[in-house]
Amino acid sequence: MKKVAVSQSNYIPWKGYFDMIAAADEFILYDDMQYTRRDWRNRNQIKTAQGVQWLTVPVKVKGKFHQTIRDTEIDGGNWASEHWKALVQNYRRAPHFDEIAVWLEPLYTTDSYSYLSPLNRRLIEAVCDYLNIETFVSNSWDYTLLADGKTERLADLCVQAGGAEYISGPSARQYIDEQVFADHGVKLTWFDYSGYSEYPQLWGEFTHGVTVLDLLFNCGKDAPLYMRYVHS
Repeated sequence: MKKVAVSQSNYIPWKGYFDMIAAADEFILYDDMQYTRRDWRNRNQIKTAQGVQWLTVPVKVKGKFHQTIRDTEIDGGNWASEHWKALVQNYRRAPHFDEIAVWLEPLYTTDSYSYLSPLNRRLIEAVCDYLNIETFVSNSWDYTLLADGKTERLADLCVQAGGAEYISGPSARQYIDEQVFADHGVKLTWFDYSGYSEYPQLWGEFTHGVTVLDLLFNCGKDAPLYMRYVHS
């Protein structure tokens, strides 16, 4: 039974995002959706000695209120060096910093990106590679988006991908019509983000919701021990 999950791309997402990827056979990046400001699409959090800090990729939004994530352009190039500097400053004392930096640093210092979606995908795939997540990652534009309605589109995407089971994040309960999936012959499963164990973490009180890079820098190849569906 093929399992499919669908989500907008996020910038260096938290560990739960990768658990949902790992739980599926195919993970569809739904970047045909409208870009939302002050969300996770272009920013995430790291831990610092002064508390949680946002790393934000600047994007062009003026006069583009209805643009999709796919069409969202990155504004300028200085952000990459600034983000890498922040990661070095706050994680260089972490046990596995050097190991992670070998493959992560070039993504900030060598590669360049004009649009947000390819940046997010590149970082997501790099983390998946490190965690040995073999889920097939595709884009929503690999399929035909004809259905009207949020739930109908998701169910249709799942069917087009050959999925018999759709894995959804819990926040989607607010808008998903479960009957639509039943009508398409697709099993609907709600992903559970509860029950995470704490791991050794720098800078004071433990925080779950930061970028997965925090987990990787601190735990390296032991990261799956603190995740739910990832196995090394």
